Amino acid sequence: MGWFSRRKREVSLAREAKQVPDALRDHLSEFVATRRGVEAWVEQPTSFNKPSILLVAADGESTRRGLPSADYGYDFAAAHGVPCYDAGVVPYPRRMREYGLRAKKQGQR
Repeated sequence: MGWFSRRKREVSLAREAKQVPDALRDHLSEFVATRRGVEAWVEQPTSFNKPSILLVAADGESTRRGLPSADYGYDFAAAHGVPCYDAGVVPYPRRMREYGLRAKKQGQR
């Protein structure tokens, strides 16, 4: 990657960061700061959905939010020191499904 292409990416990410609402940025940052063992999965855009990021804590609690680009998701994860995976390559963790089942059972009682 040359200097000019790196600069273009930095400018693009800075522009996209301005497009992200403060509430969204705060929510994602707060989730990372208040949960243990958070990992990120970046979901690539499709014809129906825009790119998004899925954050999963060690206990399986998760949050998913739409983003202006997948690159912004990777940059967010790197800035917060969170391991980041491509959702099309690495499957979602089992603990996320188990957390949902536990929450559903507790809600039925």
